Amino acid sequence: MGVPTPPADDADRAAEQQRLSLEKKRERYVWYYLAYFLFGIHIVAFVMIYAVRHAK
Repeated sequence: MGVPTPPADDADRAAEQQRLSLEKKRERYVWYYLAYFLFGIHIVAFVMIYAVRHAK
């Protein structure tokens, strides 16, 4: 006869799924912050290049 799975198994699985979902969301945010940071650095660099080339 098959042994029924205890309800704790379902709760553990749901908790693990929720943790993985949250980890995926946080990883996506890290990539967004990295992209904005690198984009910002380029903007600053272009402004500085412009300032140096147009200085008198």
